[in-house]
Amino acid sequence: MKINSISPLKHKYLQIIDTIAKPPKRLYFIGSLPEERRPSVAIVGSRKPTAYGREVTYQLSYDLAKRGIVIISGLALGVDGIAHRAALEAGGTTLAILANGVDTIYPATHKSLADDIIKHDGAIISEYEPGTLAQQYQFLERNRIVSGLSDAVIVTEAAIRSGTLSTVTHALEQGREVFVVPGNITSPLSAGCNALIKQGAHPITCAQDVLEIVAPDLLKPQQMLPLGNTPLESTIIGLIQSGIRDGDQLQLQAEASVSEFSQTLTMMEITGTVRALGGNQWTLR
Repeated sequence: MKINSISPLKHKYLQIIDTIAKPPKRLYFIGSLPEERRPSVAIVGSRKPTAYGREVTYQLSYDLAKRGIVIISGLALGVDGIAHRAALEAGGTTLAILANGVDTIYPATHKSLADDIIKHDGAIISEYEPGTLAQQYQFLERNRIVSGLSDAVIVTEAAIRSGTLSTVTHALEQGREVFVVPGNITSPLSAGCNALIKQGAHPITCAQDVLEIVAPDLLKPQQMLPLGNTPLESTIIGLIQSGIRDGDQLQLQAEASVSEFSQTLTMMEITGTVRALGGNQWTLR
């Protein structure tokens, strides 16, 4: 793929980067950049998120991308990858910022994800020249670009000493909004998030909380909750809305036979009513 080199000041979408400390003089990218400045949100967090972290990351990224928000992250394992993938599945635009040259995808396991980002009018971006290998300090430098290209940063799950917090520090220095998903107070992977809320970050529970501040013009009336095509589908939807995620529990609470429940859940997944979280955990699309 063609590697492009550009001065951020000469591109309407990238010009915002000039407002940060040590702005890069050039950026390298593969793919497509938004032609005009559009509301953009960075989503960051743990490389090893819990099921809760995976679910909230996917839902926030999906819902924001669906409304037209550009999703930015670092292509890392965990939260980053989930945010990129959710944006793609929502039909939205996502940009990945690397800590190495764009000619090498790191981690290598995200090569197909990077290809999908490029195929769907997104871009892989770096301030480092092609051929530059990833070094530990470059990830911290990269984080200022992640926040610098964004209007706001969302932290979905992070431990108290998470490297994610460096992105938050950059965001605050850059005058960007910081949003945090509250977490279980007994979970070490939510300790960083809960601490940020104590320090004044915006607590959020849905995409609307972000849109109200970042892009209120994109707000639309809330969609109606999904309705089932059969009584059993409606029952399953109601149970998931009540907070039940486990497939076995859903089947027991729905008082359906294993075969009937399995067939119904499969059909709901095909029609896009529900989405598998892994480990027999389910959520509404």
